[in-house]
Amino acid sequence: MQKDNILVIGACGQLGTELTYELMKVHGVEHVFACDIRTPKDVKHLFDTKMYHTLNVLNQKKLYELIKTLKITQIYHLAAYLSASGEKFPEAAWELNMDGLFNILNAARDLGLRKVYWPSSIAVFGPNTPAIMTPQNCIMDPNTIYGISKLAGERYCEYYHKRYGVDVRSLRYPGLIGWKSAPGGGTTDYAVTIFHEAIKNNKFECFLKQNTELPMLYMPDALRATIDLMEAPAEKIKIRSSYNLAGMSFTPKEIAASIKQHIPKFKMTYSPDYRQAIADSWPNSIDDKVARKDWGWKPKFNLEKMTKDMLENLSS
Repeated sequence: MQKDNILVIGACGQLGTELTYELMKVHGVEHVFACDIRTPKDVKHLFDTKMYHTLNVLNQKKLYELIKTLKITQIYHLAAYLSASGEKFPEAAWELNMDGLFNILNAARDLGLRKVYWPSSIAVFGPNTPAIMTPQNCIMDPNTIYGISKLAGERYCEYYHKRYGVDVRSLRYPGLIGWKSAPGGGTTDYAVTIFHEAIKNNKFECFLKQNTELPMLYMPDALRATIDLMEAPAEKIKIRSSYNLAGMSFTPKEIAASIKQHIPKFKMTYSPDYRQAIADSWPNSIDDKVARKDWGWKPKFNLEKMTKDMLENLSS
């Protein structure tokens, strides 16, 4: 049986960097290719240039050529403007987030790709969404360009599956926290930067209010969820828009207290900015029972385990 060749688009981002290497463990180094808009010279610290390709996902012709040349059968499409950066450049964010997805879905339809992965986000929810244990299906009224584009993307993914049979799969990520790569411009990024600042300076100024509770997920859990979803038999994937996914929920005050258990001198201050309004429109916690039932999702990390692991790895 011929092995899949996998292309990770947006491979230089916070998620893409780690996911590329995890996929290599599963499928073999020779079957996983990374691409991003940056040149090989700019990413040589991240990837072997033999498996890296420069690509702007908005260039459909180049995308199709690369898929054919590398004999790609699966795509993980991660290139996007995130929530905070999207509010600074809304037109560019809409173009990348939507036209990039169209190019991938059309490639899957036209070139017969076996599977496509595209991440959605809790940003699809909005101020009228139930904030506590947000269900899989509910009111979705996002008020950021990132959330609007993700909600539109969910509808298109489901449409391409029903209309053209594209095997597209998706997760609604909460805030992602990891130590191997830098955050990518999201509202939940404070929960990554705080660890770096705690180790370097024993202090951190948070751009959210102290009691702003948001759903979060530690990167090892996010990687496992993504690959488990893609490896699951197609008949188990009942949701073709995007699955709710949850790990833990906490506030800036709670993560500061968790860090303080390991770094007693750590001090937190607060200076809310424009990202507070974005956070206020998002849920406090997520109900992911559909993902648990359909394909067996279950997180392994809580706040305490994550804090310990983050500090140990960053310190070393």
